[in-house]
Amino acid sequence: MSDPNTGQMDPEEVLRVKLDGLRREHRALDEEIADMEDRWGSVLLEVKRLKKKKLRLKDEIAAIEDRLTPDIIA
Repeated sequence: MSDPNTGQMDPEEVLRVKLDGLRREHRALDEEIADMEDRWGSVLLEVKRLKKKKLRLKDEIAAIEDRLTPDIIA
């Protein structure tokens, strides 16, 4: 409840207002993500697949480079 003398909200009321705003923002993001998945789902899946392939190639390149580079003992 607001303090009738100062017009300020008590701390619990402030938290409830903040919570309500965060919940609305969360729902909006959820809807936006669902919309993007509907429109771009296959594209996003393809990007994810290509990133995994790129990472596998990077690991394979590093493994071969390690085999070709002699160990240097300091």
